[in-house]
Amino acid sequence: MVDLLLGLQWGDEGKGKIVDVLTKEYDIIARFQGGPNAGHTLEFDGIKHVLHTIPSGIFHKNAINIVGNGVVIDPVIFKKELDNLGKFNIDFVSKLLISRKAHLILPTHRLLDAASEASKGKAKIGSTLKGIGPTYMDKTGRNGMRVGDLEFDDWKTKYRALADKHEAMIDFYDVEIEYNLAELEAEFCVGVEALKKLTFIDSEEYIFKAQAEGKKILAEGAQGSLLDIDFGTYPYVTSSNTTAAGACTGLGVAPNKIERVLGIFKAYTTRVGSGPFPTELFDEDGATMGRVGNEFGATTGRPRRCGWLDLVALKYAVQINGVTELMMMKADVLSGFKTIKVCTAYDYKGEKIQHLPYNIESEYVTPVYTEMKGWAKDLTKLTKSDELPPALNDYISFLEEQLQVPIKIVSVGPDRLQTIHR
Repeated sequence: MVDLLLGLQWGDEGKGKIVDVLTKEYDIIARFQGGPNAGHTLEFDGIKHVLHTIPSGIFHKNAINIVGNGVVIDPVIFKKELDNLGKFNIDFVSKLLISRKAHLILPTHRLLDAASEASKGKAKIGSTLKGIGPTYMDKTGRNGMRVGDLEFDDWKTKYRALADKHEAMIDFYDVEIEYNLAELEAEFCVGVEALKKLTFIDSEEYIFKAQAEGKKILAEGAQGSLLDIDFGTYPYVTSSNTTAAGACTGLGVAPNKIERVLGIFKAYTTRVGSGPFPTELFDEDGATMGRVGNEFGATTGRPRRCGWLDLVALKYAVQINGVTELMMMKADVLSGFKTIKVCTAYDYKGEKIQHLPYNIESEYVTPVYTEMKGWAKDLTKLTKSDELPPALNDYISFLEEQLQVPIKIVSVGPDRLQTIHR
């Protein structure tokens, strides 16, 4: 049995917390796409943890954690992540397994990313500069290096050929970026040695056997559905399939083996980096959301753009993922707003529509809002659903009616205990 857990907006929905909350129900937690451009934040026992590549079930002794073939791994960042978790006495060799088919991010991939973004000027897409795009380009161009290559003696020869090609491409961009490749490569080799101490597996075979043995598997996505390379707000997207289909290709799971699809969304909307954002707020309401919600990127530290909940985009994400149940995050951040707005339609080129069109740039799209009464109650100490204020229950019921999917969890704070099951 395989369940999927996905973000339904532009990422940063709170997937890490929910995976951590749900892990006790599963035997295996598996990341299926993305790379260290993801930042999954978990908070418990008064400590805040930010994971980038390692699945969010790593703190639970009952679960095996798998980095799937669809993930791209930067050995340098991966080593830092392992080092940061060193004090928690985690048995990484047996609890953290790496797919041999996962691709590696090389130092020159990061340099290529920086050169490409610099060359775009004002048209930049808002890359995290972690080398994600260039790595997936090499993957689809059939040039990439994979984790399994590290088990063979000639991996450095393969690395050199690819890095030399990248340097020629960097020169082509004709932009000024300063770097010391020898230094970066030394750091990379240290990271590779740390990676090689872990257990490499043929992950699709491992997961197939686990399913045959009746193990419960949770596939953990990174980023969000609106950043999907095919279905997101292209070109302001990531380089992988962040939607449900990505779990099939990123883990080798057959579509008919997927049971529940758990969709996570914030009670409002945020976005990091460039790209269209119909409900973005530039007033005090937007500033309040950012301040109260502590809306800064877990990986980049960049401030997130904030706005009201966009039901047109959310409904689109629910449809393309086949979401079976929803989890609403950060309901506590909206406490204190006298009026809550929800975008229920777009005015698109003078026509009222309720589906996501090809282009949602502001010159074509104006959000149409439904207004609802807000709530003043502090939610952070609540533990049961019957304690939720009536106005919040009305908000939840309205969303369920619009989306035709039940909201099973309401998060009222960052800690794993601040989670209300409905």
